[in-house]
Amino acid sequence: MKIMVCQNCKMKEATVNITRFIGGKKEELHFCKECAEKLLGGGDLLSFDFSLPDLLGTLLKPSSLPLWDESRHHTLKCPKCGLSYEGFQEIGKLGCSECYGTFKSKLVPLLRRIHGNTRHGGKIPLRANEELARLKELEKLREELNEAIKREEYEKAAEIRDKIREIEGKKV
Repeated sequence: MKIMVCQNCKMKEATVNITRFIGGKKEELHFCKECAEKLLGGGDLLSFDFSLPDLLGTLLKPSSLPLWDESRHHTLKCPKCGLSYEGFQEIGKLGCSECYGTFKSKLVPLLRRIHGNTRHGGKIPLRANEELARLKELEKLREELNEAIKREEYEKAAEIRDKIREIEGKKV
């Protein structure tokens, strides 16, 4: 097993690993606990006493890291509410509905990293509208169809296609 050495002090074993994406490029940082606490603003990193806004703020604010290049950072502000991206990083909340469009280029990779997807599927309550359930099933089947085609599983794709046609033929 390969032991990572702290990138900062180059003496101790790196126990804190940080992965960040800048401009679509993945960058991995490895620090010992002491250097990580010092570089990330102090505090016990192993403590579980944190709030969701604090956690998001840490994920969203790479400027506290020494390798952060300020020249890559552009000030981006919402034209409707005036919230800056830095403000969003501080509070972990968007100011208005316009912020989603303004910060889209930064939010999409962030949401994909946090949730694994950029679209909220949610659950459908048992008493929900049958049409909504039908549309959700169709969407799921279309995604499965695309995946089957990508994997060149044409028999499975044909089965899924037939099921889609069957569901589309039903009127609720």
